[in-house]
Amino acid sequence: MRVGIIGLGARIASLAPEFAKANPALEFTAVCDPADARLPVLTALGAKPDWYDDPAAMLAAHSFDLLLVGSPNHLHLDHLRLALQSDVPHIFAEKPLVVSVDETLALARLIAAHDGVRRMMVGLVLRYSPLYRALRAAQAKGLLGEIMSIEASEHIAPYHGSFFMRDWRRDSAMSGGFMLEKCCHDIDLYQGVVGSRPARVASFGGRKKYLPAHRPEREPAYLDRMAPRWNGTNDAFSGAGDLIDYQTAIVQYACGANLAFHTNLNVPDEFRRFAVIGRDGMAEGDFIRNNFKVTRSDDGAQPIDIDNVIAGQASNDGHYGADGAMARDLMSYIAGDLNSLPLSCIDALEAGVTAMAMDQAMAAGMVVDLADTWAAFDAALAGEVAA
Repeated sequence: MRVGIIGLGARIASLAPEFAKANPALEFTAVCDPADARLPVLTALGAKPDWYDDPAAMLAAHSFDLLLVGSPNHLHLDHLRLALQSDVPHIFAEKPLVVSVDETLALARLIAAHDGVRRMMVGLVLRYSPLYRALRAAQAKGLLGEIMSIEASEHIAPYHGSFFMRDWRRDSAMSGGFMLEKCCHDIDLYQGVVGSRPARVASFGGRKKYLPAHRPEREPAYLDRMAPRWNGTNDAFSGAGDLIDYQTAIVQYACGANLAFHTNLNVPDEFRRFAVIGRDGMAEGDFIRNNFKVTRSDDGAQPIDIDNVIAGQASNDGHYGADGAMARDLMSYIAGDLNSLPLSCIDALEAGVTAMAMDQAMAAGMVVDLADTWAAFDAALAGEVAA
């Protein structure tokens, strides 16, 4: 299997060994990236890829079975347009797919015109995680009943939060904002559980930690844990960029269910957990603490109570077991041995719209009604050209 890469960033570099493990016949034949900092990842796999600065030139020179798009978020639309307009049969794109509603509509039209639903796969990797699959299995067994409300969070420690303030992601024009760049995973998961699009969104947040006024007297040791690469800075407390470091959002879905979601970039004891409450039962889980239980509403019985969803897991390496699972599923899907994947590019775009609405609501101090956005989105998916 011949593989090309546009943007050999940290995420694609971490997935390449998983893809190679899932399919030993895979060959990384060409890469387009302005720097070769992560080339050793591919050479360790025995690859000697041709190197390009221009993705169009790379696509013109090679025939690929699979194209991986891992460029910075604000470049995704241009790179996905090239990919969809090419003859590459399978395209894997890192999340988020695009960084604005206008780009969402443009990509939806491209998907409609170029068989994108079948050809595109998206790195919203937590859909493949054992914990999320356990949640969906409990839901399928009828243990939860109709979903009423969800309380969920993604909290990261200062070593990780400070990375965002030093990386290119600190500028929402490039990243799309923290909710889109980081929390689109979680937003996607719970929209999958609810099975409904959001109708109205409210949100509040800001930045209180990573500012010049709160610069520590001594440089924290955690600043050495994650190093920025492209367009990075060494100062997490410069105040540069417009990224928040805490935010809370409330979502009402079209089906009537609600989500309360909280993120914070300064949590010394990280957790990423959920409480999904249905008419018949409640599911609780934590990706980092690696536990899951279901409690029935009427009698308090717990038909599921698992202390270690992944036996022996001590950290969140590999996205809680999801990286390897996703690689195996994607290779099986490409080979024709798997008929479908846990999510589509449409699911990814819908999660992105939700994240964008959260930031719009926060910035404008208003409740955002998404009816017009979904109407425009459906028109784009139907192939209608904007006036």
